[in-house]
Amino acid sequence: MAKGAIIVGAGPVGLMLAGELRLGGADVVVYDKLPAPSGESRGVGFTRRAAEVFDQRGLLQRFGDVEWAQGHFGGVHIDFSKLDDNHFSVRGIPQFRTEEILEAWLKELGVEVRRRHEVTGFRETADGVVVEYEGPDGPGEDSAEYLVGCDGARSIVRRLAGIDFPGWEPTRGMYMADVVGADIRQRPIGERVPGGMVMAFNLEDGVRRIVIHNESLRPPEDKSGLTFETIADAWQEMTGEHLHDAEVRWISSFTDTTRQAAQYRKGRIFLAGDATHIHMPAGAQGMSVGVQDAANLGWKLAAALTGRAPEGLLDTYQSERHPVGQLLMRNTRAQTKLYLSGEEMEPLRAVMQELVQDVAVARHLAGQVSGLDIRYDMGAGTHPRLGLRWRPDTPLKLADGTPATVRDLLTPARGVLFVTPAAADAGPLLDTAARWAGRVDTVTGDWAGGEDVHPDTPHALLVRPDGYIAWAAPDEEAGLGQALERWFGAA
Repeated sequence: MAKGAIIVGAGPVGLMLAGELRLGGADVVVYDKLPAPSGESRGVGFTRRAAEVFDQRGLLQRFGDVEWAQGHFGGVHIDFSKLDDNHFSVRGIPQFRTEEILEAWLKELGVEVRRRHEVTGFRETADGVVVEYEGPDGPGEDSAEYLVGCDGARSIVRRLAGIDFPGWEPTRGMYMADVVGADIRQRPIGERVPGGMVMAFNLEDGVRRIVIHNESLRPPEDKSGLTFETIADAWQEMTGEHLHDAEVRWISSFTDTTRQAAQYRKGRIFLAGDATHIHMPAGAQGMSVGVQDAANLGWKLAAALTGRAPEGLLDTYQSERHPVGQLLMRNTRAQTKLYLSGEEMEPLRAVMQELVQDVAVARHLAGQVSGLDIRYDMGAGTHPRLGLRWRPDTPLKLADGTPATVRDLLTPARGVLFVTPAAADAGPLLDTAARWAGRVDTVTGDWAGGEDVHPDTPHALLVRPDGYIAWAAPDEEAGLGQALERWFGAA
């Protein structure tokens, strides 16, 4: 019988998913067709929620001191300091750095990444999937219970599975280059100039990234003909700044092609990351939403692989993450229109800048970009925090007086029941949770904020391994046992 899962693609999403599966007790191997990481970095940071996903596994500290960045919606500045939650994103982390950190984590966990393994086909069997590949020693086959495509916009897994990838064709494009020694000023969220938009910001080690959008620009499908001279000419024409003599590290181009997979699951085949959604880069959302896909799927697939998954659990990956992808398509397309259209959009930009002075509007738009507005359907229950994430840097005081944070409780990637002294029925809650002791960690303690705790703060709460609140008390309409059985199987 086949065992474990095969993940195709060793980018941030595939690596993150592999770690989640291993933490859940499942066997997993990662295939990638490249002989080594590419060293390229379309992504140069991640959203607040992606930072929290890394943090709740103890990974954020591995990035060292990070730059927390202000945000915008389609170039319209939002003052995050006025909001009651921390929406600041992380900037200046090249994607290859994220991959290095995640691959080192997988090595610690004992997960194998097989380079030079290009998947060429697969077939489903009664109890799994047989994967065909071309490896260093020629063609071969491997079997697993599940196959996950984290292999990007041109996903071979998606194509072989026959999953549709509908969307919108490109209407505009951008040039991008990473340079050293360019004497140009910073434009961290972009700047509109006659004919388009230009952006410039610092990466690691003195490298500066520039991005150019010209209203007439249509980058070719084949990027092999693109030269830095073309990019430098366009930059000088739009800004008057000369950078032809700069040292070039990497160049690329991209368009606003927008597509979403019709299905995130088809039988024993799953998709995550760019294999499920592509769009114009806006607010570091692409890789970030993919990392959240991995966090959502990982614990569920691990439960299935270890025989602990309740009926229907794997289907919730589609029902929870596909709507998130739909909203991602909508907000990135809206930002593209707002940000990159011509002078005819100025009246709307002015109105939007006025609207975001309202805290409720700013919170709504910031939440879409940061990922903090995601709320999953957890079934019965009316508590205002139900379905939202449990912020990993929340300070706690454990029952023995030890200080802790939510991060400390979530690092093992298990369910957590946290019970405070305010819980009137603490005894019955603890007795109920004891029946799921092998799958859920019960922790007693209190909120370190004391009297400053918000009135909506739960007296007790059940949190899934991905950090989302599945049950909260007090709540007269939902029972703890019902929630435990729904997400963690029969007692």
